[in-house]
Amino acid sequence: CGKQLKRKTENWRKSKNFIVEMKINFENKNPLKILCLGAHCDDIEIGAGGTLLKMFRDYEIGQVTWIVFSSNDVRKLEAQASAESFLKNIPQKNIIIKSYRDGFFPFHGIEIKEFFEVMKKQISPDLIFTHYRNDRHQDHRLISDLTWNTWRSELILEYEIPKYDGDLGIPNFYVPLEEEILAERNRIIMETFVSQNTKHWFDEATFNALPRLRGMECANTFAEAFYSRKIIL
Repeated sequence: CGKQLKRKTENWRKSKNFIVEMKINFENKNPLKILCLGAHCDDIEIGAGGTLLKMFRDYEIGQVTWIVFSSNDVRKLEAQASAESFLKNIPQKNIIIKSYRDGFFPFHGIEIKEFFEVMKKQISPDLIFTHYRNDRHQDHRLISDLTWNTWRSELILEYEIPKYDGDLGIPNFYVPLEEEILAERNRIIMETFVSQNTKHWFDEATFNALPRLRGMECANTFAEAFYSRKIIL
C-alpha cells in the first residue's frame, strides 16, 4: 500500500509462535505525504507522536496534513500550538482543527463523512495515521471506520490511546523509539495541553508507560505500536 513507496524487507525471522518479524524501510523517490487523523486534540500526539518525530528526522517529508475533529476555544489553541511544534520543520503543512462535539461523533456521522469526502479529493497521502478500530471510544471508532471507507490504496496505521476503558489490544506493527525522541514528544504534550493538567492521567509516567511496554514487546526500551490490517509488499 502507499503510492510512490517501496518497502525493503530484511532480517526475516520466524519464532516458535509463528510470528514473522521484518524491518520495513520507506525508500521514497519523492518526499512522503502523511495524513494524521485524531478525534480529540491530543490523540495524534499521544498515539503516534514519537513515530512522527522519528519519521520527520529520518525521511524526506514533503507534506503533512494534520486533522483534529473535536475541540473548543481553549483546546483548539493548544492543538494548534502542539501541531506547529511537531511540524516545525515540515515544508508544507496543513493543520485543520474542527469543532465536532466530543463524545457525539456517531450523531454527527453524516457531517463528518461529508468532510472526509472533501478531504479525499484534496489529499493523496502515502501514509495515514488513524485510530484503532477496536477502541472503546465511539469517536475514535468512527474516525477509524471513515478512514478505511475513504482511502483504499494507502498504508494505514491505527494507533492506540491508553485510557480508563482498558481496551488495549495486540498490535502488529512496532516503531522503536530512542529515549530522546520520547522525551521530546512528552515535552510538547506537557507544555501545550495545559488545560489537561488536572486530569489524573496527565503526567509523564502515563505517557512513558505504554511505550515502555511496547518497547519490551519488540526487544527495545521504548516503542510505539500500531495495528495494520493490510500491508502489501
